[in-house]
Amino acid sequence: MTIPKVQIAAVVSKPGAAIEIREDYPVKQPEELQPGECLVKIHCSGVCHTDLHVKKDDWPISGVTPLIGGHEGVGEIVAIGKHTQDSPVKIGDRVGIKWLAYSCLQCEFCRKGLEQDCVSAKNSGFSVNGTFSEYVVSWVNHVTPIPEELPSSDAASVLCAGVTVYRAIKYSKTEQGDWIVIPGAGGGLGHLAVQYAVARGLRVIAVDSGEDKKHLVLSLGAEAWIDFKETQDLVADIKRITGGLGAHSAVVTTASPSGYAQAVDYLRPGGTLMAVGLPGTANLEASIFFTVLKSISIIGSYVGNRQDSIEAIDIAARGRVKVFFKLRPLADLKNVYEGLEAGTVAGRVVLEMPKK
Repeated sequence: MTIPKVQIAAVVSKPGAAIEIREDYPVKQPEELQPGECLVKIHCSGVCHTDLHVKKDDWPISGVTPLIGGHEGVGEIVAIGKHTQDSPVKIGDRVGIKWLAYSCLQCEFCRKGLEQDCVSAKNSGFSVNGTFSEYVVSWVNHVTPIPEELPSSDAASVLCAGVTVYRAIKYSKTEQGDWIVIPGAGGGLGHLAVQYAVARGLRVIAVDSGEDKKHLVLSLGAEAWIDFKETQDLVADIKRITGGLGAHSAVVTTASPSGYAQAVDYLRPGGTLMAVGLPGTANLEASIFFTVLKSISIIGSYVGNRQDSIEAIDIAARGRVKVFFKLRPLADLKNVYEGLEAGTVAGRVVLEMPKK
């Protein structure tokens, strides 16, 4: 197929700058691709709260600029760099682009399955251009094949939100029948966490606020709902629901530090706090005394590796997890960010690329 020289893309020109929808952003041509690189024509891209943090430049670390954001893209491979050896994908394959765009696969972290912590990692929409564009460059060893039965728009948000919560639940030290608390349960990550938890046989206590989110999470299988704006005592409510002992685990998906505030108090002895949501500058505060006395584990869980991605996509393709999303055009990205910042987005938003 003919690859255009320029494309439509949502660009942040400098840290904290407003989004610019440009129609003249260069497209890397097939002959310019390095060995191991591939060019993907994007069909759609999910929008993650991480994209908003990167755009606002409110993390302790900054991305590169100018930058095309986005890291939940699905599209078709249209070119692969010359001299690429043993590529696991081919031209014409439908694949997903994730936060982790590249890792060396050779360092200690990669060998131990912590590819996301690779010393040479490149991240889509942060250190390299992402998926809020018509075309994106990625790496053949890190794109995720999308099963035929899973539509592109359904797959998009699984590639980050789904993979992230799937991995956190996978390592939450829980067993079938255990109680798990999900703060931020009605949001983009949270509503997927509810489903992955239910798929693993866990009993879910959803914590969030608003009738739309309540209806959503209960329809997805959450066993109990707590509105954090209405409850008089969150810890007491969770202990009451769990027979007085507290929950076995909490997977905090909200980007607000309040989601972490009382976790040690409502977890039962031996419980596990999985830290997932990324507030920009907040600190994790917990009682050291009760963390030790109750044998609480606090584990940071950062996105997922290639195997986590394949597993999370497979569960979605088998119909066990469904992303609840609204389709919007790429030009609406600014309004989507405003909704994320206000906390009014239930489920997820997926952007469609311009039709040509």
